[in-house]
Amino acid sequence: MIVVDDLHKHFGGFHAVDGASLSISEGSITGLIGPNGAGKTTLFNVIAGVLEPTSGRVTMQGEDITGLPPHTLFHKGLLRTFQIAHEFSSMSCRENLMMVPGAQSGEALWNTWFGRKRIANEERALKAKADEVLDFLTIPHLSDHPAGQVSGGQKKLLELGRTMMVDAKIVFLDEVGAGVNRTLLNTIGDAIIRLNKERNYTFVVIEHDMDFIGRLCDPVICMAEGRVLAEGTLDEIKANEQVIEAYLGTGLKNKAAG
Repeated sequence: MIVVDDLHKHFGGFHAVDGASLSISEGSITGLIGPNGAGKTTLFNVIAGVLEPTSGRVTMQGEDITGLPPHTLFHKGLLRTFQIAHEFSSMSCRENLMMVPGAQSGEALWNTWFGRKRIANEERALKAKADEVLDFLTIPHLSDHPAGQVSGGQKKLLELGRTMMVDAKIVFLDEVGAGVNRTLLNTIGDAIIRLNKERNYTFVVIEHDMDFIGRLCDPVICMAEGRVLAEGTLDEIKANEQVIEAYLGTGLKNKAAG
């Protein structure tokens, strides 16, 4: 689905992404791991159009999408979430979801005068879809709750819910488990697996929690200094001496031995 070919992103003399090449298979849940500073989030930002690449190429289902802006990629079905959830804090969880689909009739001033019936019909349909999403994520009790007042894990669920309000094809999840308790992390994992199996979502997941990666992801890609260092199953990554010694250190080695 996604092919990244010799991608570079430089910030002055700092090469955050330095010749990364990888491919993401349709229908997979791919893990992207490595310590802070490896270039994982910068890679996400370049693929998702948040940053312009210095050089290199990104294709999606054979189409060159290099440098396309996020709103264009959104309509092509490529979405991403962020390490820190971005919600409209004073709006309810349901309203946050209803905001997602583009080209709503109520966005046009003319329609607020002469298209009120159409707007009302659209809003009823969006409300029904938002409630369906909240049910799917097991948080229907938060429907009318201000999004800014829910927990960090529930905000991450809400971000995942946003991708369900449109026809997402591939979703890039950036540290979905950061600051999330184990119970909610399991709920998030369950939702990702269901979306993958039942709705054919393709996911790419940046995460430091190896248990979470091991449960969801195959393959796993390991980055180092802006490049792809290794790719395989998590067990293969754990057994890779180059990864252990040069990149992830003794923590992963000890975990693999245990």
